[in-house]
Amino acid sequence: MLKNDNFLKACRREPVDCTPVWIMRQAGRYMKEYRDIRKKVDFLTMCKTPDLAAEVTLLPVDILGVDAAILFSDILIPVEAMGIGVRFTEKKGPILSNPVRSEFELNALLTPDSVKSEEMMPFIPQAIRLILQELDGRVPLIGFSGAPFTLATYMIEGETSRNFTWIKRIMYTDAALLHRLLEKITTTVIHYLNMQIKAGVHAVQLFDTWAGWLSPDDYREFALPYVEKVIKGIDKKGCPVILFANGVSGILEQMVDSGADVIGLDWRIDMVDAVRRSGNRVALQGNLDPCVLYGEPSVIRRHAKDIIDKYGKRSGHVFNLGHGILPDIPVEHAKALVDIVHEESSRQS
Repeated sequence: MLKNDNFLKACRREPVDCTPVWIMRQAGRYMKEYRDIRKKVDFLTMCKTPDLAAEVTLLPVDILGVDAAILFSDILIPVEAMGIGVRFTEKKGPILSNPVRSEFELNALLTPDSVKSEEMMPFIPQAIRLILQELDGRVPLIGFSGAPFTLATYMIEGETSRNFTWIKRIMYTDAALLHRLLEKITTTVIHYLNMQIKAGVHAVQLFDTWAGWLSPDDYREFALPYVEKVIKGIDKKGCPVILFANGVSGILEQMVDSGADVIGLDWRIDMVDAVRRSGNRVALQGNLDPCVLYGEPSVIRRHAKDIIDKYGKRSGHVFNLGHGILPDIPVEHAKALVDIVHEESSRQS
């Protein structure tokens, strides 16, 4: 039994006593406790060591008082399981050793099924079980995966990209190759999320971070069908599915049609517009500009209250940033945000 289930209620568009809030990348470099652990081990070791992943996952619950924990991991974990070398650098972020740009590299990929997923990534269910034990029902635990298109961008580009020239080059010159890659990734993501759900997570989020860089037509062909396949393919067992994309303005209605229970919004769309365009068919998550947290609590309160007021008294709002928290945000400002959201939304109840 969960002692605080406001997050899950909001995902299901049920009434809550105050708007639940969690923060993307809430277990991260802005916390001294995280940095202290990170000094001792590299990032991937943190992800693959259940004790460390559990410890870091719990930090925002203990320090900020958020209404949900999210598994500390990385979206490239299943990509590595597919046979692509992944390493993380301080300046450039993830570097993939063998990008997929031809039939040869595509055919070399593995597609972990439900059994192989646990064999190749045992640290994921181990961490989930340990986190649930330590949480002791205080708040729900969110599992996650990158969505197929976003994972494909890393697998083709070989690193974080600004213009996505490699994947778009293939998109417009060899679409069949990209579709076959997306099919393989989709199968892997389904098994990966089912493994997390089986281990006990209460909800899952699909990060389709780079899908907002597509035109609406290209989103309809190369991203949306594979998200739909993932959502239909997972054994949800009552777990809400959150779909997030950075740059939702041009594709919001299509995201609403995906089958997700919650749509995560970046800060470039006005909440009034998002509510109107989503037609009360899904819950909405977001959507404070992460840079607002540089401001003093009075500034944070004004912007957070504006979003809460624009969403209104209807059920189905999960407060979050429009993207991940930045590494130099003061922890006390993040904590102030959580308190402010609870206070301001309680006044509306």
